[in-house]
Amino acid sequence: MNNQNKKIPRNSPIINDRIHFPTVRLINSDGEQLGIFNISEAKNLAKEQQLDLVLISDKSDPPVCRIINYGKYKFSQEKKAKEARKKQQITHLKEVKMRYNIEAHDYKVRLNQATRFLQSGDKVKATITFRGREIQHADLALDLLKKMAAELEEIADLQQSPLKEGRNVLMVLSPKSK
Repeated sequence: MNNQNKKIPRNSPIINDRIHFPTVRLINSDGEQLGIFNISEAKNLAKEQQLDLVLISDKSDPPVCRIINYGKYKFSQEKKAKEARKKQQITHLKEVKMRYNIEAHDYKVRLNQATRFLQSGDKVKATITFRGREIQHADLALDLLKKMAAELEEIADLQQSPLKEGRNVLMVLSPKSK
């Protein structure tokens, strides 16, 4: 049985003496329906089996309660949540910076960086920065980014097409969905 003196978090289910409905639909620990019971009878049944009465759904009429071992139930829920967190993939936004008049070898290095980032599952933000009067050559920067997108087409989807933002031209690529 659960110790009622402990402070219980808000998102935890309502159990045992905290259930305040006059009648409830009762499900036993094997998952079969027992019927509609008075709340005191339901609590007594749970005590006899040395298990907890847990409110499953208060939206239905009458509310649904289940007789289970709450400690085991809570442990299994935490384990499922931990597995779900472990399996989720976190994507980061990596940035590749260059200038519009980049040399061929330097461009290849940036292309390889972007390829490596995309293959590891990260998004890539390709940025071309202008200094001073270089902003007049924004069309060359757009062409360079379009060329990069075309070369990475096999492993990346274009998430944001080349866009001019102040003194920068940028584009965002994301890994191809499998």
